[in-house]
Amino acid sequence: MKTLTLLRHAKSSWGDPSRSDFDRPLNDRGRKAARAMGREMRRLRLAYDLILASPAARVTETLNELAQGYGGAVATVQDERIYLASPDTLLTLVRAVGDDLRSLLLVGHNPGMGLLALRLGRPGGLHDLIAAKYPTGALTEIAFEVEHWRDVAEGTGTLARFIRPRDLVGEAEG
Repeated sequence: MKTLTLLRHAKSSWGDPSRSDFDRPLNDRGRKAARAMGREMRRLRLAYDLILASPAARVTETLNELAQGYGGAVATVQDERIYLASPDTLLTLVRAVGDDLRSLLLVGHNPGMGLLALRLGRPGGLHDLIAAKYPTGALTEIAFEVEHWRDVAEGTGTLARFIRPRDLVGEAEG
């Protein structure tokens, strides 16, 4: 059994047009949402053998805020290929993970993250929610009945969770 969790970065700021897309920081709402997601992940006792993340500023800041809510540092491996990656690229990265790892958290950007969740998950209730909108800060957990990451295939995953910051108590949309 392998578990893949996909996390889209939290809400970022468009306030400084001189910044490149890669260097855009989180806005206040995004920082608050990432901390709330960290608290929820701690409450659910979610843990990962490996975290792969885009090196973009908004992803790095999301993980830093998430760690504050979670209650500890979040050890992460940054991979430039995740920045604005297609679902195909993301799936290639997932399939290359070592089989000694059971759980992987992949942190990146849309549309890749949302499209990958839809591609991997079987149709049903959560699939429909994800298809409607994959907002900033959203987390999707997908379980696969496989022994090897290379065997993760389209339409074979069970969508176990879809958590949006707005669904969390005390996390109001701004």
